[in-house]
Amino acid sequence: MHIGSRPILPALLIPALAVLLTACAAASSSGTPDVTPSSPEPVSSAASSTTPSPPSPSTEPSSAPSEAAQITQTDTAWGRLWDDLPSGFPIPPEATIADDATAEPVSGVFAIPGGDPAQIATWMQAALETATYSTEALSGPLEDGSMVLDSTGEGDCRIQTVVAPAGGLTLLLVRYGAACPNG
Repeated sequence: MHIGSRPILPALLIPALAVLLTACAAASSSGTPDVTPSSPEPVSSAASSTTPSPPSPSTEPSSAPSEAAQITQTDTAWGRLWDDLPSGFPIPPEATIADDATAEPVSGVFAIPGGDPAQIATWMQAALETATYSTEALSGPLEDGSMVLDSTGEGDCRIQTVVAPAGGLTLLLVRYGAACPNG
């Protein structure tokens, strides 16, 4: 159909197509959220040849959740323990959380690249003593090369730290007794 010398249909379609193309372009550019993945911090794979000094209580790293989170307890063959460590619990600075490293119930499990179990156990002993826990026993190396540190706190508080070689890693498993403060 024509009115005068210009066709009506193409004149009406051009603005409609422009609106449609603009809407499609806007939808495709905002349809996917802009997510920038964060890269993990590098972890040194070289084992330290010297025993690290224990941290001061004010600079101790923590693996514990925020205080708003409710920490639960579990009964084990070792005894009742907290399912997580309190904030400020001393952990070697090169350790990373390794929750999938063991199926047994523990309060915390960490992996340390390389590492000498005896040096790590000695570091943990000094760090726990700095944090006012007493050493009951430091055993090892056992047949598998692991070390076991048994510590006590006020009242019936007891902590067991196992430092065990596992291939190119050293695992640090902590059982933090239910009689120990959790915060």
